Amino acid sequence: MFNDIGPLELVTLVVLAVLVFGPDKLPKVIQDVTRTIRKIREFSESAKQDIREELGPEFKDFEFEDLNPKTFIRKQLDNDELGLKEIRNGFDLKKEMAEVTDAVHGRDSEASSSSGATGSAASSGGRVDMSKKPEDTDRGDRPPFDADAT
Repeated sequence: MFNDIGPLELVTLVVLAVLVFGPDKLPKVIQDVTRTIRKIREFSESAKQDIREELGPEFKDFEFEDLNPKTFIRKQLDNDELGLKEIRNGFDLKKEMAEVTDAVHGRDSEASSSSGATGSAASSGGRVDMSKKPEDTDRGDRPPFDADAT
């Protein structure tokens, strides 16, 4: 619940609690808060149990966490019936990024030469020149007008 609170923030909260409630009342306030949280958790668990009993035995393995959209989608994508694991494992993002980096820096990579490039890349030995080259246009010339871009 409070995973992102640092030590300095925790000390600040303790000092504020002592200043607001005073050192005499602070233990009583802490007990009241923990008792309230415990009652809320018990109420929540009993409500979950009642819902499970009302749904019947076919929903015995039902978990309320499955109602979270992220959890539901993750559970469905991990399902082997769709064959998505093979597709996801077929992508090697590091290899793809290394190929793009090599192409940008003008280095040869064994993957780009074996990929069978076509067109003008094939005539230049499988390499694509992606370096920026200065244009030979005069400074006074305006770029062409594109009506669709405006």
